[in-house]
Formats: sequence, C-alpha cells, structure tokens
Amino acid sequence: MTQRGRAGARPGGHPHSRRTRPEPEARTPAPPRVDLTAARARVRAVIEPVVAGAGYDLEDVNLSRAGRRFVVRVMVDTDGGISLDDVAVVSRAISTALDEAEESGGELLAGEYQLEVGSPGVDRPLTEPRHWRRNIGRLVEVDGLTGRIVSTGDTGVVLDVDGVSRELAFDGLGAGKVQIEFKRMDEADFGDEDDDDDDNDEGEGEA
Repeated sequence: MTQRGRAGARPGGHPHSRRTRPEPEARTPAPPRVDLTAARARVRAVIEPVVAGAGYDLEDVNLSRAGRRFVVRVMVDTDGGISLDDVAVVSRAISTALDEAEESGGELLAGEYQLEVGSPGVDRPLTEPRHWRRNIGRLVEVDGLTGRIVSTGDTGVVLDVDGVSRELAFDGLGAGKVQIEFKRMDEADFGDEDDDDDDNDEGEGEA
C-alpha cells in the first residue's frame, strides 16, 4: 500500500520534516543573438563574386533562423533561365565559399546553416533592366499601366498598351509585375477532334 504524506511531511517521518526538492532540469541555452542584417551583408559579400564568377546574377539573399540553425536562401538567375544542374553547380560553389570564409577566421553565422538555392518566380518584381529583358513578350503592370513588353534597351523599355507603343525610361520607372495570363477556352488546343471522327468513320467503313 502506497502512502501519501501531507505537504511538508513524509510517511513515517516527523510532521515538520522537509521534502527533498527535485533537482531543476538542465535547460538548453538559448542561441546567441545575431544581427541578421549584418550577417546577411557578410554572407552576400562572400557569395556575390562566386555567383558572378560562375556566370549568374545574384538576385537576392535571405537569412533567417530555424531554432539554432540559420537558413540561407539564395536566388540566382541568368538569361535563358536556371536549370537543376545550374542550381547544383551554384550550390556547391556557394557552400565551398562559405566554408572557406569560416575556416579563414571570419565568423559569418556563428553556427550551422542550411543552404537553399533557387531561381526567382514570376512574382519577382522587375527592378533591373535585365529583369525586363528576360520577360520580353510577357504582360506586365507598372506605374498604373498594363502592357506587353515589346523590347528593352540600355535606358528603357517599350510596352504595347492596347495596341499603342509606349516608351518608358528605366530612370524613375517603378517595379514591374508580371501578370499571369490564362489561355482562353476558345483558343485552347484540345486535339484535332475532327481527325478522330474521320478515323472512326473510315474504320467503320472498312468493317
């Protein structure tokens, strides 16, 4: 039979005897505070020449925390787009550069990190001339105008706005946004149904 003593007493002991308090559990120390803005700048300074040397454009570097680990997200792009093989090549180059920077005594992140490399999606704002060039033919919205990118140059872009060409200078031009276009049902290609019908008719005739 298990006995339970009152608070401040133990079974078979004196009423005023004190219970032994359990040892406090060891707490996992909180990760050190890191200035993410400064750390992001350090990381970018290391990987930007590496990405450029590999023939790609560094579009963005994002740094965040996931517990005690850092997550480094890198966006790269180039004319013609990025393939999975390109991502693998850039990932290895960036990882090597970050490791070498840490080994040389320059503390970048003060802990483990997870590297994620990818290419920007269509929701990426068009802020640089190369962004506009790589989206020629797409429908975009910028500064209250919606038009299709016809061509780009060193100083600006030409949009087709309702059949009218509009020349817009990059200087002072806001960030463009690519518009998602859905193919009209009457223009969709569902295959040549007439050919299928003709094939069926011919088959029936030969039978």
